[in-house]
Amino acid sequence: MQNKTALITGGAKRIGAEIARMLHAEGMNIAIHYRSSKDEAQQLCNQLNKLRLNSAIILQANLLHIADLPALVNQAAKHWGGLDVLINNASTFYPTPVGEITETQWDDLMGSNLKAPLFLSQAAASHLKLSHGNIINIVDVHGFRPMKNHPVYCLAKAGLAMLTQSLAKELGPEIRVNGIAPGAIMWPENNLEQDTALREMILDRTALKRQGEPKDIAATVRFLIRDADYITGQVIPVCGGRSINI
Repeated sequence: MQNKTALITGGAKRIGAEIARMLHAEGMNIAIHYRSSKDEAQQLCNQLNKLRLNSAIILQANLLHIADLPALVNQAAKHWGGLDVLINNASTFYPTPVGEITETQWDDLMGSNLKAPLFLSQAAASHLKLSHGNIINIVDVHGFRPMKNHPVYCLAKAGLAMLTQSLAKELGPEIRVNGIAPGAIMWPENNLEQDTALREMILDRTALKRQGEPKDIAATVRFLIRDADYITGQVIPVCGGRSINI
């Protein structure tokens, strides 16, 4: 993984930032995409560059602006002379109860969770074919089992799981495409699932009876890049067994 390049969407915070740190520790160069979290992206970039000079950059883009995505990918590839990994991590998440769903919500949730990964993958394909690289999509256990009041989000993540399989077939043999479906790793930032009793109920539904950590997702990303040369078209649940008892 030394001197290879990864573009991570939504890489400034939370799981994206942990993926960036772990891949950087393996010797990779990291292009950190952000939409509005410039301060967090710059802080992370500075930390990585302090550890290894010229090993990280930040790139701003609104992923809903599809016409801008080829330029985002090309910037990441140009800086170090190639692209080895695209990680579609950026996501929006909020409830959309039936009867209250708006077209704006549909466009936002489907755009960030499904449309953008498709067009980013399409833009990155020519670079990744040259490097025999990887696309890794961050899906969700709720892409397989729905969560009440979140039909649009769940539908988008279900589509992302199918996109993972479809791209693996379309882009092989040069490019491997896989996904990761996190479970209870980090609680949402928008006060959903903040009730202590609800959290306990969610964790009780896991086979391991505990919450995971961002490093669990990052380690799976590392595995798919470094150790999984004969795995493609798969979505790996990293959920402590929640997906079998959701």
